[in-house]
Amino acid sequence: MNSAVEEPEFLLPRYVTITRDARTQLVLAIGGDQRAAGILQTTGGFTRHPGPSIHYHRQPVTMPVEQQRLGATAASYALLAAGYSTFLDPSLNVLATQDGDREAAHRYLTYLTELARSTAEGPVLAAVLAEISAPEAGVLPRLRDVLVSVWTSWGNQVPAEPVDGGPVERLMDVTDVLSRKAREIEELRTHAARSPASAAPASPLPPAAVTKRPARRPGP
Repeated sequence: MNSAVEEPEFLLPRYVTITRDARTQLVLAIGGDQRAAGILQTTGGFTRHPGPSIHYHRQPVTMPVEQQRLGATAASYALLAAGYSTFLDPSLNVLATQDGDREAAHRYLTYLTELARSTAEGPVLAAVLAEISAPEAGVLPRLRDVLVSVWTSWGNQVPAEPVDGGPVERLMDVTDVLSRKAREIEELRTHAARSPASAAPASPLPPAAVTKRPARRPGP
């Protein structure tokens, strides 16, 4: 009789996640023990805060963005050196190359372009449109999020534009149009998905046989 397989034991305090909260944009660190807390506080500028179920660490609201990234990167590598399993949000990693991210984005868009050019199949084209317009994860919604961040920061620098139709307001209008167009493309994607797969081209029909009329006999 086979013995029951024992579940491996995981030391949860040895896991630390450092990420940026999407709603508040605060840099948070969750997990770890007292030793990890000391590393977060001394190398990353984190402070301890009570949570609904457990305590967590976060960086101060007033800390500049680049300083946040430096602190998060330093803390993650110090935790790794101390033997902790650490996840660091890629957007906080100052050692990640921006050029590499840009090239990866360009390769992704080139892939979608070539995929759309190489087929007339409705389901494949629908998949391409989904990559462009899918809520939250599509290209256009992500681009909209970038524009929202731009006009929010710009609007904070220019609290009240002197006249209607100023640059910040125009950027807001463009962002709104982009959101609506993304929804329209999402609807068109549904139509593309319903399109039947293209059938193989029919082979040409053989030329019709020429019927020869019987020769007329000459009369008597």
